[in-house]
Amino acid sequence: MTYKEKLSAIRKQMEADNVQAYLIPSADPHMSEYLPKHYKCIPFASGFRGSAGTLVITQDFAGLWTDSRYFEQAAEQLAGSGFELVKLKVQHMPEYIDWLNDTLAPGDVVATDEKLLSILSGDLLTLNLGKKRITLTHKDYLDPIWENRPALPTDAAFLIEDEHIGQSVSAKLAEVRAALTKHQADFHLVSSLDDMAWLFNIRGKDVNYNPVVLSFALISQDHAKIYIDPAKLTEAEKQTLLKSGVEVIAYDEIERDLSLLPANASILIDPKRNCYAYLKVLPASVKVIKETNPSTVLKAVKNSTELKNTRATMIKDGVAITRFFKWISENIGKIKITELSAAARLRSYRAEQEGFIGDSFTTISAYKAHGALPHYSASAESDSELQPESLFLVDSGGQYFYGTTDITRTVSLGKNTEEECIDYTLVLKGMIDGCKSRFPKGTCGYQIDAITRKPIWEHGINYGHGTGHGVGYFLNVHEGPQVFNPTNIPVAIELGMITSIEPGIYRPGKHGIRIENLVTTIEDAKTEFGEFYAFEALTIAPISTNIIKKDLLENSQIQWLNSYNAMVFEKLSPFLTEEENNWLKKETAAI
Repeated sequence: MTYKEKLSAIRKQMEADNVQAYLIPSADPHMSEYLPKHYKCIPFASGFRGSAGTLVITQDFAGLWTDSRYFEQAAEQLAGSGFELVKLKVQHMPEYIDWLNDTLAPGDVVATDEKLLSILSGDLLTLNLGKKRITLTHKDYLDPIWENRPALPTDAAFLIEDEHIGQSVSAKLAEVRAALTKHQADFHLVSSLDDMAWLFNIRGKDVNYNPVVLSFALISQDHAKIYIDPAKLTEAEKQTLLKSGVEVIAYDEIERDLSLLPANASILIDPKRNCYAYLKVLPASVKVIKETNPSTVLKAVKNSTELKNTRATMIKDGVAITRFFKWISENIGKIKITELSAAARLRSYRAEQEGFIGDSFTTISAYKAHGALPHYSASAESDSELQPESLFLVDSGGQYFYGTTDITRTVSLGKNTEEECIDYTLVLKGMIDGCKSRFPKGTCGYQIDAITRKPIWEHGINYGHGTGHGVGYFLNVHEGPQVFNPTNIPVAIELGMITSIEPGIYRPGKHGIRIENLVTTIEDAKTEFGEFYAFEALTIAPISTNIIKKDLLENSQIQWLNSYNAMVFEKLSPFLTEEENNWLKKETAAI
């Protein structure tokens, strides 16, 4: 069935149900970033394979709303599908709602699979469309036309021993229950897979990149249930959970149990991380408390075991990164290297490391102008060959037992322009200033974002993405609640959080530069003005210095860079060969 034939089949169902518009979000019932094949609805319906977007279908229009990261990709992949690209003005904003209000008539009906719609989005749609008496209804028009739809994954999950986590399941549940008491909630629904993984010390491989398992939880003060395919766990693992006060229930029983909650009970639900359909199955008398999952904040603050294991993981990852860039520097212009072959070589170096599980996201391997696309993904059609000139940007990460990495380095391949050298130095200045920040307790991410951007702003330059995101512990590479971006989000940077610092400069058609380290928040000093925090660099990999414009750097920035590169050599050298050490010594030499 072609994409146009699928579109026609959807419209026939809409006509039969008197539905004027149909929405297809990029989501699953867990509001995941990476989706199981069963829920890759947008690629099935339209051919677009980006990770963010919303399809809207009416009888005379079909469009994909997505942001600037995917404009080129979407234009190419939607060609001939019957869908048009609608460019979002602001990333992640539901601008299709305004379009629906402008396009539809009073009394019209909008349908969507409400299992793929967050509560936040469902509330927004209901509120805004309701002003025009447009109603929202639950329909799935894809399943009837999806031949051989992939089944939900059946791979085994596994539990992690407390010694590798630093906190037991029962201790974590006690912390969540304390939060429920504070919010006066009798029950708590958890759908987000990283929260599930953290709460129950469980991991799996149900989606790409994130080591999570499809599951839900319903928690009360005296009981905890995990809803999961029972075949994913051994009998011994079920008994281990039971000893922690956790009952294993079949995955598809969650709707029934939500519908049977006691009258007048209260339930805490995170509106961003639960689906609208499950909100609607609750008895009408149940009080809904819409708050962020308590585990989201608890998970972000890593304990001493998690930090110790993450530091060990960073050494392994640094060894792989060092071997990769040594290989690039010694082979560029001598053998054929492309963006895809370079990414494969980097993965092979990571795979040599003990405990490597897989990539933590799709590697961004971007040469020259491709580097100006912050979320570029090389394909067979776009795969550029690297030449001994210009810049090469690599943003990559690994999942290991036990730790998650995310690192970006941009390196010179030769014959650099003055503009490339200046831009590289400005990005490095921003990254250094972010990493060496000291700040009072209570500081939020938008303040660190501004500190990082300042050296770039001073030259009249800016970048369109955030400066940093939280990172999980052998979990999702994108994790909240903290974020370093210009948005005034009132989340303080806590001790033990792991966050990326990754400024960039992008010149379309020319080059892109991004340099990224992961940092953790540590105590710095107590003064008469209060407690001050700082960052410890967790990423251990060389930062290239050969095209730096030294006169643009301040003395404190030079000192930080030299100290950092010296630390990299000291920590990695015991794990490298003599030849590798000789290369790394030159790469990390003080400037």
